[in-house]
Amino acid sequence: MAEKRLFGIIGFPLTHSFSERYFNNKFETERIQDAYFKPFSIEKVETIKEILALNPNLNGFAITIPHKKSILPFLNEYTEDVKKMGACNCVRIREGKLTGFNTDVIGFEQSFIKKLQPLHKNALILGSGGAAAAVEFVLQKLGIHYQFVSRNKNSDDSNLVYEELNEEILTNSTIIINTTPLGTFPKVDEAPAIPYHLLNTNHYLFDLVYNPAETKFLRLGKEKGATIENGYEMLVIQAEANWKLWQ
Repeated sequence: MAEKRLFGIIGFPLTHSFSERYFNNKFETERIQDAYFKPFSIEKVETIKEILALNPNLNGFAITIPHKKSILPFLNEYTEDVKKMGACNCVRIREGKLTGFNTDVIGFEQSFIKKLQPLHKNALILGSGGAAAAVEFVLQKLGIHYQFVSRNKNSDDSNLVYEELNEEILTNSTIIINTTPLGTFPKVDEAPAIPYHLLNTNHYLFDLVYNPAETKFLRLGKEKGATIENGYEMLVIQAEANWKLWQ
C-alpha cells in the first residue's frame, strides 16, 4: 500500500489553524483517503529544511504569518506574481523541487469585490506583512489608490502611521483593510487604532481575520453603518486554489 500524501501549513504560532480543520474535513467528506494534513508550527523559517528531510511524502504546504516573505529564498522557483509582491502562501513539491504561488490574491479579490461600490475609491491597508502584499497586488489590479498604515514610519516616509489618521484621510479613504492579526481569537478585545468615530455608511471595512466572525474592528465599523466583511470566504477560496495547485 502506497504511503499517504502529506499536506501541511507552516507558520508561528499555529494555535488556531483554519487549514488543518478545513482540509481534514474536506478529505473526510470527499472521501479522499490517500491524503492527510498536518500543521508545522515553526518559529524560524529555516526549520523548513528539517521538515522536508523528515517528511519525504510532503506534497505541498500553505504558509501563514510570519513566513510569507521569508520563505522565498528556500524555493526553487516561483510565479511572476510572487516575485512582484515578494510574498508566497502556497508551495507545491514535485520531485524535491519547491514551487511558490500566491493564492491569497485569488481569495482576497473574489471575496472583496462582492461588496465593492463605485464610491469605494481609496483604501487604507493596515499592516505591512505578506498578506498586505497580496492586498496591494489586488488593489493595483483593480485600479484602487491605497496607502499603507503602520505603527512606525518607513525609512522613505511612504506610509502613514495610525496617529496621522484624521478626518480628511478617513473621508477620502472609504476602504479600510485590516491585514494584521489584531482581534484574532483569543485576543478579541484588540483592534487596529483607527479613529472609528469618523467612520460612516460610505466606508467598507474588510478584515482578513476570520475568528471571531465579527472582530472588534468590524463591529465598531458596523456600529457606524459601514459595510463589513471578514476573512472566512477568502480563506475558503484560497484553500481550494491551493488544493488545485497541489494536484
